[in-house]
Amino acid sequence: MDDRVVIAVLEGTVREGRKSLAVAQWVAEFGRKQPNVEIILVDPKDLNLPGDGDNPNTGDPHYIEVTRRADAFVIVTPEYNHSVPSSLKRMLDSEGADYRHKPVALVGVSNGSWGGVRVCEALLPICHTLWMVNIKPELYFPRVQDIFDESGTMKPEFEPRYIKNTQAQYDELIWMARLLKAGRQQPEAKQA
Repeated sequence: MDDRVVIAVLEGTVREGRKSLAVAQWVAEFGRKQPNVEIILVDPKDLNLPGDGDNPNTGDPHYIEVTRRADAFVIVTPEYNHSVPSSLKRMLDSEGADYRHKPVALVGVSNGSWGGVRVCEALLPICHTLWMVNIKPELYFPRVQDIFDESGTMKPEFEPRYIKNTQAQYDELIWMARLLKAGRQQPEAKQA
């Protein structure tokens, strides 16, 4: 079996001044250091997804290709009013079939002390509905403005904690991605 894994890191928002982009970039770079892993960073600002009145089954061609190729996903998202940014919800709604039986890791970001815990909880039923497999541990970046400098570089005093926790998340995600990839390749695998 091919043990190479393709992981799509999804940035969750298009909002101006978003601090979560620095987190998504850091998480993607960390993933690129994993053996036999290809990382694709997806910024919703680069996508052309249909609006609510359009056909939800038509998506951005680049994003369609990414979701088909991906063996796993990492969602990096800020928390907006205890919930999910509309740009992330639109991304997830556009390619439902391509998420089926693929693992997803959640990364919450906030400028407050909770670190996006509530957005990660809000994503659980969405991911479940899409037949994604949520893995533990989640990662949380509370007070993100204190963790990264203005250039988007993680401050050295935060690196030991986030290196350890991000490695633990990738270890679980990669293991589950390989397991589910093998299952999807079985001729008797059912796509309920």
